[in-house]
Amino acid sequence: MQKYRLMLGAGLAMLSAIPASAATLFMGSYPDRLLVFEEGKGAVTSTIKLDTGLPTSMQLSDDGKRIYVTTITTSGIEVIDTATRKVINKFSLNDGTTRYRFWGGVPDPTGRFFYTVISKFEKGIDRYTVSKPMYGVIDLKLQKVVRTAEIEKEDERSGGWRSGYKVSPDGKYLYAFGEKVAIIDVATLKVTDRIDLAKPEGTGMENVGFGGTLDAIRTPGQYVSLFNAADPYVHNKMFGMARFDLSTRQFDFTPIGPAPEAMAGLQVTPDGKHAYTVVTDGKLGNKRCEFWHMDMATNAVVDKAEFPCRSRFRLGMSTDGAKLYIYGASYDLEIYDAKTLKHETTLDLGYDTTGAGMVAVE
Repeated sequence: MQKYRLMLGAGLAMLSAIPASAATLFMGSYPDRLLVFEEGKGAVTSTIKLDTGLPTSMQLSDDGKRIYVTTITTSGIEVIDTATRKVINKFSLNDGTTRYRFWGGVPDPTGRFFYTVISKFEKGIDRYTVSKPMYGVIDLKLQKVVRTAEIEKEDERSGGWRSGYKVSPDGKYLYAFGEKVAIIDVATLKVTDRIDLAKPEGTGMENVGFGGTLDAIRTPGQYVSLFNAADPYVHNKMFGMARFDLSTRQFDFTPIGPAPEAMAGLQVTPDGKHAYTVVTDGKLGNKRCEFWHMDMATNAVVDKAEFPCRSRFRLGMSTDGAKLYIYGASYDLEIYDAKTLKHETTLDLGYDTTGAGMVAVE
Protein backbone atom coordinates (compact mmCIF):
# COMPACT_ATOMS: atom_id res chain seq x y z
CA MET A 1 0.00 0.00 0.00
CA GLN A 2 2.83 2.39 0.91
CA LYS A 3 4.51 1.75 -2.46
CA TYR A 4 1.21 2.33 -4.27
CA ARG A 5 0.73 5.69 -2.52
CA LEU A 6 4.24 6.80 -3.45
CA MET A 7 3.70 5.88 -7.08
CA LEU A 8 0.33 7.61 -7.13
CA GLY A 9 1.83 10.75 -5.60
CA ALA A 10 4.63 10.84 -8.17
CA GLY A 11 2.15 10.37 -11.00
CA LEU A 12 -0.06 13.20 -9.76
CA ALA A 13 2.97 15.47 -9.39
CA MET A 14 3.96 14.85 -12.98
CA LEU A 15 0.43 15.44 -14.26
CA SER A 16 0.26 18.75 -12.40
CA ALA A 17 3.43 19.86 -14.18
CA ILE A 18 1.93 19.30 -17.62
CA PRO A 19 0.16 22.39 -19.02
CA ALA A 20 -3.62 22.11 -19.09
CA SER A 21 -3.91 23.79 -22.52
CA ALA A 22 -4.61 21.75 -25.61
CA ALA A 23 -2.02 23.49 -27.77
CA THR A 24 0.42 21.70 -30.04
CA LEU A 25 4.15 22.41 -30.02
CA PHE A 26 6.32 21.76 -33.07
CA MET A 27 10.08 21.23 -32.55
CA GLY A 28 12.89 20.24 -34.90
CA SER A 29 14.82 17.02 -34.34
CA TYR A 30 17.65 15.02 -35.84
CA PRO A 31 18.06 13.95 -38.53
CA ASP A 32 15.04 15.12 -40.56
CA ARG A 33 11.90 15.45 -38.41
CA LEU A 34 9.52 17.86 -36.79
CA LEU A 35 8.18 16.63 -33.47
CA VAL A 36 4.48 17.12 -32.73
CA PHE A 37 4.18 17.57 -28.95
CA GLU A 38 0.72 17.74 -27.38
CA GLU A 39 0.82 19.93 -24.27
CA GLY A 40 -2.31 18.36 -22.84
CA LYS A 41 -0.79 14.87 -23.04
CA GLY A 42 2.77 15.90 -22.19
CA ALA A 43 4.18 13.70 -24.95
CA VAL A 44 5.31 13.56 -28.58
CA THR A 45 2.32 12.09 -30.41
CA SER A 46 3.70 12.06 -33.97
CA THR A 47 6.48 13.31 -36.24
CA ILE A 48 6.60 14.99 -39.66
CA LYS A 49 9.25 13.75 -42.11
CA LEU A 50 11.27 16.48 -43.84
CA ASP A 51 12.60 15.21 -47.15
CA THR A 52 15.04 18.13 -47.51
CA GLY A 53 16.89 17.28 -44.30
CA LEU A 54 17.81 18.70 -40.90
CA PRO A 55 15.60 21.61 -39.72
CA THR A 56 17.45 24.77 -38.65
CA SER A 57 14.63 27.30 -38.20
CA MET A 58 10.85 27.62 -38.12
CA GLN A 59 8.56 30.58 -38.70
CA LEU A 60 4.81 30.61 -38.09
CA SER A 61 2.74 32.69 -40.50
CA ASP A 62 0.85 35.63 -39.02
CA ASP A 63 -2.46 33.80 -39.44
CA GLY A 64 -1.10 30.67 -37.75
CA LYS A 65 -1.94 28.45 -40.73
CA ARG A 66 1.55 27.70 -42.05
CA ILE A 67 4.95 26.82 -40.61
CA TYR A 68 7.94 27.67 -42.80
CA VAL A 69 10.87 25.34 -42.07
CA THR A 70 14.40 25.83 -43.40
CA THR A 71 16.75 22.84 -43.61
CA ILE A 72 20.53 22.69 -43.89
CA THR A 73 21.15 19.26 -45.45
CA THR A 74 20.07 20.28 -48.94
CA SER A 75 19.39 24.00 -48.36
CA GLY A 76 15.67 23.40 -48.43
CA ILE A 77 12.38 24.98 -47.46
CA GLU A 78 9.30 23.01 -46.41
CA VAL A 79 5.88 24.50 -45.66
CA ILE A 80 3.64 22.74 -43.14
CA ASP A 81 -0.14 23.13 -42.94
CA THR A 82 -0.82 23.41 -39.19
CA ALA A 83 -4.38 22.07 -39.45
CA THR A 84 -3.54 18.85 -41.30
CA ARG A 85 0.12 18.65 -40.19
CA LYS A 86 1.04 17.84 -43.77
CA VAL A 87 3.89 19.17 -45.91
CA ILE A 88 2.25 21.23 -48.68
CA ASN A 89 5.39 22.59 -50.36
CA LYS A 90 9.00 21.42 -50.33
CA PHE A 91 12.09 22.01 -52.43
CA SER A 92 15.87 22.22 -52.31
CA LEU A 93 17.84 25.14 -53.72
CA ASN A 94 20.90 22.99 -54.44
CA ASP A 95 21.63 21.43 -57.82
CA GLY A 96 24.58 19.65 -59.43
CA THR A 97 26.94 22.65 -59.58
CA THR A 98 25.38 25.27 -57.30
CA ARG A 99 24.72 25.16 -53.59
CA TYR A 100 23.31 27.71 -51.19
CA ARG A 101 23.63 28.26 -47.47
CA PHE A 102 21.10 30.20 -45.43
CA TRP A 103 19.88 30.10 -41.85
CA GLY A 104 16.33 31.15 -41.19
CA GLY A 105 14.32 33.92 -42.79
CA VAL A 106 10.75 35.14 -43.00
CA PRO A 107 7.85 34.86 -45.49
CA ASP A 108 6.09 37.92 -46.85
CA PRO A 109 2.40 38.52 -45.92
CA THR A 110 1.19 36.82 -49.12
CA GLY A 111 3.19 33.64 -48.53
CA ARG A 112 4.71 33.91 -52.02
CA PHE A 113 8.22 35.10 -51.18
CA PHE A 114 10.73 34.17 -48.48
CA TYR A 115 13.39 36.70 -47.41
CA THR A 116 16.72 35.64 -45.97
CA VAL A 117 20.50 36.14 -46.03
CA ILE A 118 22.14 33.68 -48.37
CA SER A 119 25.56 32.60 -49.68
CA LYS A 120 26.12 30.91 -53.02
CA PHE A 121 28.66 28.14 -53.72
CA GLU A 122 29.42 27.48 -57.41
CA LYS A 123 31.46 24.45 -58.48
CA GLY A 124 34.02 25.16 -61.20
CA ILE A 125 36.47 22.89 -62.99
CA ASP A 126 39.07 23.06 -60.23
CA ARG A 127 37.54 25.09 -57.39
CA TYR A 128 34.44 26.36 -55.65
CA THR A 129 33.56 30.05 -55.86
CA VAL A 130 31.92 31.31 -52.67
CA SER A 131 29.96 34.54 -52.60
CA LYS A 132 29.72 36.91 -49.69
CA PRO A 133 26.47 36.79 -47.73
CA MET A 134 23.70 38.52 -49.68
CA TYR A 135 20.10 39.50 -49.12
CA GLY A 136 18.08 36.87 -50.96
CA VAL A 137 14.50 36.55 -52.18
CA ILE A 138 13.21 33.00 -52.67
CA ASP A 139 10.05 32.51 -54.73
CA LEU A 140 8.12 29.75 -52.96
CA LYS A 141 5.97 29.09 -56.03
CA LEU A 142 8.84 28.90 -58.53
CA GLN A 143 10.99 27.19 -55.86
CA LYS A 144 14.17 29.14 -56.58
CA VAL A 145 16.19 32.23 -55.69
CA VAL A 146 14.86 35.05 -57.86
CA ARG A 147 16.81 38.07 -56.53
CA THR A 148 19.93 38.81 -54.51
CA ALA A 149 21.76 41.96 -53.45
CA GLU A 150 25.06 42.59 -51.70
CA ILE A 151 24.98 43.57 -48.04
CA GLU A 152 26.72 46.85 -47.31
CA LYS A 153 29.70 46.46 -45.00
CA GLU A 154 28.17 48.43 -42.14
CA ASP A 155 25.11 46.14 -42.24
CA GLU A 156 26.94 42.81 -42.27
CA ARG A 157 26.36 42.32 -38.54
CA SER A 158 22.72 43.45 -38.85
CA GLY A 159 21.91 41.15 -41.77
CA GLY A 160 23.97 38.21 -40.55
CA TRP A 161 23.19 34.51 -40.53
CA ARG A 162 21.34 34.43 -37.24
CA SER A 163 19.57 37.76 -37.25
CA GLY A 164 15.85 37.95 -36.66
CA TYR A 165 13.62 39.13 -39.47
CA LYS A 166 10.17 40.66 -39.77
CA VAL A 167 8.27 42.00 -42.78
CA SER A 168 6.00 45.07 -42.62
CA PRO A 169 2.26 44.35 -42.98
CA ASP A 170 2.22 45.91 -46.48
CA GLY A 171 5.14 43.70 -47.54
CA LYS A 172 7.31 46.66 -48.56
CA TYR A 173 10.00 46.57 -45.89
CA LEU A 174 12.18 43.88 -44.32
CA TYR A 175 13.52 44.41 -40.79
CA ALA A 176 16.81 42.70 -39.89
CA PHE A 177 17.46 42.64 -36.14
CA GLY A 178 21.16 42.17 -35.45
CA GLU A 179 23.95 44.43 -34.22
CA LYS A 180 21.70 47.25 -35.45
CA VAL A 181 18.17 47.27 -36.81
CA ALA A 182 18.39 47.55 -40.60
CA ILE A 183 15.26 48.50 -42.54
CA ILE A 184 15.40 47.19 -46.10
CA ASP A 185 13.24 48.14 -49.08
CA VAL A 186 12.25 44.76 -50.55
CA ALA A 187 11.83 46.24 -54.05
CA THR A 188 15.51 47.23 -54.24
CA LEU A 189 16.97 45.19 -51.34
CA LYS A 190 18.68 48.41 -50.21
CA VAL A 191 18.82 49.64 -46.60
CA THR A 192 16.70 52.76 -46.22
CA ASP A 193 17.26 53.36 -42.51
CA ARG A 194 19.23 52.09 -39.53
CA ILE A 195 18.39 52.16 -35.81
CA ASP A 196 21.12 51.97 -33.19
CA LEU A 197 19.63 49.20 -31.09
CA ALA A 198 21.30 45.79 -30.87
CA LYS A 199 19.90 42.38 -30.01
CA PRO A 200 21.36 41.00 -26.76
CA GLU A 201 24.08 38.41 -27.26
CA GLY A 202 23.21 34.76 -26.81
CA THR A 203 26.55 33.36 -25.70
CA GLY A 204 26.26 29.71 -24.69
CA MET A 205 23.01 29.07 -26.54
CA GLU A 206 22.60 27.28 -29.82
CA ASN A 207 21.00 29.11 -32.74
CA VAL A 208 19.15 31.70 -30.71
CA GLY A 209 16.44 32.79 -33.13
CA PHE A 210 15.35 36.33 -32.38
CA GLY A 211 12.10 37.24 -34.04
CA GLY A 212 10.72 33.71 -33.84
CA THR A 213 7.22 32.86 -32.80
CA LEU A 214 7.92 32.63 -29.08
CA ASP A 215 10.61 35.33 -28.89
CA ALA A 216 8.25 38.28 -29.22
CA ILE A 217 4.73 39.40 -28.45
CA ARG A 218 2.59 38.33 -31.39
CA THR A 219 0.75 41.58 -32.00
CA PRO A 220 -0.25 42.29 -35.62
CA GLY A 221 1.96 44.99 -37.11
CA GLN A 222 4.24 45.18 -34.06
CA TYR A 223 7.50 43.65 -32.91
CA VAL A 224 8.36 43.70 -29.22
CA SER A 225 11.56 42.23 -27.81
CA LEU A 226 14.70 42.84 -25.77
CA PHE A 227 17.46 45.07 -27.11
CA ASN A 228 20.73 46.58 -25.93
CA ALA A 229 21.59 50.26 -26.26
CA ALA A 230 24.57 52.38 -25.22
CA ASP A 231 24.32 55.85 -23.75
CA PRO A 232 25.99 58.61 -25.87
CA TYR A 233 28.37 59.78 -23.14
CA VAL A 234 30.20 56.91 -21.42
CA HIS A 235 28.79 54.18 -23.67
CA ASN A 236 27.56 51.91 -20.90
CA LYS A 237 25.38 49.14 -22.26
CA MET A 238 21.79 49.05 -21.06
CA PHE A 239 19.18 46.45 -21.89
CA GLY A 240 15.52 47.24 -22.27
CA MET A 241 12.26 46.61 -24.06
CA ALA A 242 11.73 48.03 -27.54
CA ARG A 243 8.40 48.20 -29.32
CA PHE A 244 8.48 48.61 -33.10
CA ASP A 245 5.58 49.63 -35.30
CA LEU A 246 6.36 47.76 -38.52
CA SER A 247 4.17 50.07 -40.62
CA THR A 248 5.35 53.50 -39.46
CA ARG A 249 8.92 52.37 -38.59
CA GLN A 250 8.58 54.17 -35.27
CA PHE A 251 9.90 52.59 -32.09
CA ASP A 252 9.88 53.12 -28.36
CA PHE A 253 12.77 51.90 -26.18
CA THR A 254 12.43 51.63 -22.39
CA PRO A 255 15.70 50.93 -20.49
CA ILE A 256 15.47 48.30 -17.73
CA GLY A 257 19.00 48.00 -16.36
CA PRO A 258 22.71 47.34 -17.08
CA ALA A 259 23.18 44.76 -19.82
CA PRO A 260 24.37 41.36 -18.49
CA GLU A 261 27.06 39.33 -20.21
CA ALA A 262 24.53 37.43 -22.34
CA MET A 263 20.78 37.15 -22.49
CA ALA A 264 18.41 35.64 -25.00
CA GLY A 265 14.82 34.72 -25.65
CA LEU A 266 11.77 36.72 -24.60
CA GLN A 267 8.67 34.79 -23.62
CA VAL A 268 5.54 36.81 -22.87
CA THR A 269 2.40 35.53 -21.14
CA PRO A 270 -0.85 35.63 -23.18
CA ASP A 271 -2.21 38.56 -21.14
CA GLY A 272 0.94 40.57 -21.89
CA LYS A 273 1.58 41.29 -18.20
CA HIS A 274 4.69 39.17 -17.60
CA ALA A 275 7.82 38.31 -19.58
CA TYR A 276 10.72 35.92 -19.07
CA THR A 277 14.24 35.72 -20.42
CA VAL A 278 17.41 33.72 -19.72
CA VAL A 279 20.66 35.37 -18.64
CA THR A 280 24.04 33.62 -18.71
CA ASP A 281 27.34 34.66 -17.15
CA GLY A 282 30.70 32.95 -17.47
CA LYS A 283 31.74 30.13 -19.77
CA LEU A 284 32.22 26.36 -19.65
CA GLY A 285 32.60 25.18 -16.05
CA ASN A 286 31.99 28.67 -14.65
CA LYS A 287 28.78 29.33 -16.56
CA ARG A 288 25.80 30.49 -14.52
CA CYS A 289 22.23 30.52 -15.89
CA GLU A 290 19.24 32.42 -14.51
CA PHE A 291 15.61 33.00 -15.33
CA TRP A 292 14.64 36.68 -15.17
CA HIS A 293 10.98 37.50 -14.61
CA MET A 294 9.91 40.98 -15.79
CA ASP A 295 6.77 42.97 -15.12
CA MET A 296 5.62 44.37 -18.49
CA ALA A 297 3.64 47.24 -16.94
CA THR A 298 6.68 48.68 -15.18
CA ASN A 299 9.43 47.17 -17.39
CA ALA A 300 11.19 46.01 -14.22
CA VAL A 301 12.88 42.74 -13.24
CA VAL A 302 10.82 41.42 -10.32
CA ASP A 303 12.35 37.99 -9.75
CA LYS A 304 15.41 35.88 -10.61
CA ALA A 305 16.25 32.21 -10.15
CA GLU A 306 19.29 30.15 -11.06
CA PHE A 307 18.86 26.84 -12.89
CA PRO A 308 21.33 24.15 -14.07
CA CYS A 309 23.08 25.22 -17.26
CA ARG A 310 23.33 23.17 -20.39
CA SER A 311 26.03 23.67 -23.00
CA ARG A 312 23.30 24.53 -25.55
CA PHE A 313 19.61 25.12 -25.00
CA ARG A 314 16.52 27.14 -25.89
CA LEU A 315 13.86 28.87 -23.80
CA GLY A 316 10.16 28.26 -24.47
CA MET A 317 6.82 28.80 -22.78
CA SER A 318 3.52 26.93 -22.63
CA THR A 319 0.70 28.66 -24.49
CA ASP A 320 -1.14 29.44 -21.24
CA GLY A 321 1.99 31.14 -19.84
CA ALA A 322 2.10 28.92 -16.74
CA LYS A 323 5.22 26.89 -17.59
CA LEU A 324 8.70 27.62 -18.91
CA TYR A 325 10.53 25.11 -21.10
CA ILE A 326 14.27 24.44 -21.39
CA TYR A 327 15.04 22.23 -24.37
CA GLY A 328 17.33 21.67 -27.35
CA ALA A 329 20.42 19.55 -28.12
CA SER A 330 19.02 16.77 -25.94
CA TYR A 331 16.25 14.20 -25.65
CA ASP A 332 14.37 15.89 -22.84
CA LEU A 333 12.13 18.84 -22.07
CA GLU A 334 12.59 20.46 -18.66
CA ILE A 335 9.49 22.14 -17.24
CA TYR A 336 9.60 25.01 -14.73
CA ASP A 337 6.75 26.81 -12.99
CA ALA A 338 6.60 30.38 -14.35
CA LYS A 339 5.43 31.87 -11.04
CA THR A 340 7.95 30.22 -8.71
CA LEU A 341 10.70 29.60 -11.32
CA LYS A 342 11.18 26.17 -9.76
CA HIS A 343 11.80 22.92 -11.64
CA GLU A 344 8.77 20.63 -11.77
CA THR A 345 9.55 17.71 -14.04
CA THR A 346 11.60 16.49 -17.00
CA LEU A 347 9.88 14.76 -19.92
CA ASP A 348 11.61 12.31 -22.25
CA LEU A 349 10.83 13.36 -25.84
CA GLY A 350 12.39 10.24 -27.35
CA TYR A 351 14.14 12.36 -30.01
CA ASP A 352 17.24 14.55 -30.09
CA THR A 353 15.97 18.10 -30.66
CA THR A 354 17.83 20.69 -32.74
CA GLY A 355 18.15 24.44 -32.26
CA ALA A 356 15.41 25.11 -34.81
CA GLY A 357 13.16 26.53 -32.09
CA MET A 358 9.60 25.88 -31.03
CA VAL A 359 6.31 26.85 -32.67
CA ALA A 360 3.06 26.74 -30.72
CA VAL A 361 -0.33 26.35 -32.41
CA GLU A 362 -3.65 26.51 -30.57
